[in-house]
Amino acid sequence: MPEDAAQLDAPKPLRLLIVLPSWVGDAAMATPALRRIRRELPGTFIGALARPGIDQLLAGSDFIDEYHVERASGVMGPKFVAAKLRPRRYDATILLTNSFSTALIVRIAGIPRRVGYDRDARGLLLTDKLDAPKRGLAEFAPISAVSYYWRLADFFLGSKPQPASRGVNAQLGLPPGVTMELVATPADEQLASDILAKGGVAAGERYAILNPGGNNPAKRWPVDRFARLADDLADLHNLTIVVNGSPAEAELVSQIAAACKKARCVELPRLGITLGALKAVCRRAELMVTNDTGPRHIAAAFGVPVVSLFGPTDHRWTIIPTREHAPEIIITADPTLPESEVSNDHPERCAIDKISYQRVWEACEKLIKSAGKNAGQGVGA
Repeated sequence: MPEDAAQLDAPKPLRLLIVLPSWVGDAAMATPALRRIRRELPGTFIGALARPGIDQLLAGSDFIDEYHVERASGVMGPKFVAAKLRPRRYDATILLTNSFSTALIVRIAGIPRRVGYDRDARGLLLTDKLDAPKRGLAEFAPISAVSYYWRLADFFLGSKPQPASRGVNAQLGLPPGVTMELVATPADEQLASDILAKGGVAAGERYAILNPGGNNPAKRWPVDRFARLADDLADLHNLTIVVNGSPAEAELVSQIAAACKKARCVELPRLGITLGALKAVCRRAELMVTNDTGPRHIAAAFGVPVVSLFGPTDHRWTIIPTREHAPEIIITADPTLPESEVSNDHPERCAIDKISYQRVWEACEKLIKSAGKNAGQGVGA
């Protein structure tokens, strides 16, 4: 099917359902596409099907008029979710997910126009389908999810000439000035203030966030190196250290805090951090050092300088647009890996413990010095 087929004789929808990505980082990377869809369909009612938590992440933004927060569990899950969507009478849907089950949900819900990538054997459930970029005959190409979602929005809305970009935006195929965007609501801000105060962080106190977790242990930089980094940031830059993690990562966070010799570490999992509050905590940070996991994208969306560490997951899947005054430094385990190869295929060669402490410290120093020069431009503001 030609890539402009979705636009042939297709009226603008009056009621559009967007099926949102399931992961926090992916949902943040979808925000440029969400902003474009909202901007180009000003009179359209836009609903979103989201997993629990993604609605908290996007709370405060004006992308979505109504959230349907559901988890389609079990064999009958898609049918039950579809039954809740059907009364809304959506006339079109864009699936930012890749799964068969989400395509089945919108088909059962009776939504006439169903647009998405043709993968996971779901092509017959879509009315307008786009081929996902591949390398070779079978494997998917490592392109950023930001580009992936933007390309689908382009397919749905109709390709239009875009102003020339430079830097990361040019690499991602985005117009100049397009970034990820999130909002910390007043409730998020208040809860963040309460949590930080409980941890002994005063209003206006400078802090760095360490994010040592990850959904796969192979993505986690070693505990002793995070602890050493905490000590040096505290000792040499007078930064309080805030260590973030999910409830399941509370023990990991405590291990880092216990290994520190100089830093005073605030352990967010033990203080009742929520996804909404985390947005506000990230927004106020001076720096984040993180593995490849969702909070990285939250920090970048708020214009916080980020050092991101990548082991056996290829960084090209998650290249993100950043603000000029708040860059990201990506550190890969093996910078010599040929571009034709993907880190995921080389777990030993690209083991994250091959990232030396010195490389990470030099990146932190560079960003801290840069932030000092740009202090009047709103870093972390």
